[in-house]
Amino acid sequence: MDRIYMDNAATTAIAPEALAAMLPCFGQNYGNASSIHSTGRDARKALEEARRTVAGLLGAKPGEIYFTAGGTESDNWAIKGAAFANRGKGNHIITSAIEHHAVLHTCEWLEKQGFEVTYLPVDEYGLVNPQDVENAITDKTILISIMAANNEIGTIEPVAEIGKIAKAHKVLFHCDAVQAVGAIPVNVEDWQVDMLSLSAHKFHGPKGVGALYIRTGVKCENHMHGGAQERGRRAATENLPGIVGMAAALQKACDHMEENACRLMLMRDRLIKGILDTIPYTRLNGHPVKRLPGNVNVSVQFIEGEALLLRLDLAGIAGSSGSACTSGSLDPSHVLLAIGLPHEIAHGSLRLSLGEGNTEEEVDEVLRVLPEIVTTLRAMSPLYEQFLKEEK
Repeated sequence: MDRIYMDNAATTAIAPEALAAMLPCFGQNYGNASSIHSTGRDARKALEEARRTVAGLLGAKPGEIYFTAGGTESDNWAIKGAAFANRGKGNHIITSAIEHHAVLHTCEWLEKQGFEVTYLPVDEYGLVNPQDVENAITDKTILISIMAANNEIGTIEPVAEIGKIAKAHKVLFHCDAVQAVGAIPVNVEDWQVDMLSLSAHKFHGPKGVGALYIRTGVKCENHMHGGAQERGRRAATENLPGIVGMAAALQKACDHMEENACRLMLMRDRLIKGILDTIPYTRLNGHPVKRLPGNVNVSVQFIEGEALLLRLDLAGIAGSSGSACTSGSLDPSHVLLAIGLPHEIAHGSLRLSLGEGNTEEEVDEVLRVLPEIVTTLRAMSPLYEQFLKEEK
């Protein structure tokens, strides 16, 4: 069997449709979209068509979509831009303890600039309680930033409820929807968000390109200063190949979302059940139902997640122990700690994220290989040996 890739939450293979849309932009349609000659106008036409596509699929207006270099830039722009633009109203921001580091580290930086940030706790499944959001709002609150779905444990947050609360209190609401866009229905009007971040490489688009939705009338500082690109709000020559590739990938993902989600959920649930049934002392992380279609996150006691990943890699299976952005860290996942796991169990986490390229046969292979690897690693674990002695 070929190598098995189950790390789609980290990145995805580019869709053929996205690649086909991109290739002309490297050749005949290579113009600068800011140029007024015919070559530039052709590039501008492709750029604006992509903008219309992305906007339509999110329920937004084309003029509310701004292209960026990815989710991290979009998160930074939304949070910093809104914070400084509305500083005259207040300095309080609300977010959650399980946000992506693109949000958390941005909020921590803003604290050094004089802003106050409330980091809301989550329950054992990683869910933010909308009532906690409302209770945290003060007369100084200017921004709420809550993700749509967690990148590690896959829990889908009650974004629409939070959006209603934010609107009722006239507080701006930003949503990091990087893991959600292309996987579940996302509509900025249904969710009542004021800003929303997305990244192409999470839904089979190219890396290095994303977008930020900013609702018309929302006060948000310009992000990069220079030329007049992106209506003067984000200077720099647009990444035309990436942008048209993102639009094509998102169109395909939305066109086939329901069928893909159904197929992935069946494989996901079979993989979860197989792991929990065949490997003792394991637990599922995240909500069992309110969960991204392809996300599997389990903790395997008495072993280190890094050792498990290396063994899986040797067996031809790619997974992760959490967010790809923190895979170089030896610290346990902040998400797993936030849902109440002790350090020693959080260290033994495994995330397998399924995508459209995965098959039932690959699930079978993982369920065959994984128990053998866990048995081998536990045989070398003094913690497991001590546990067995105590059990007797």
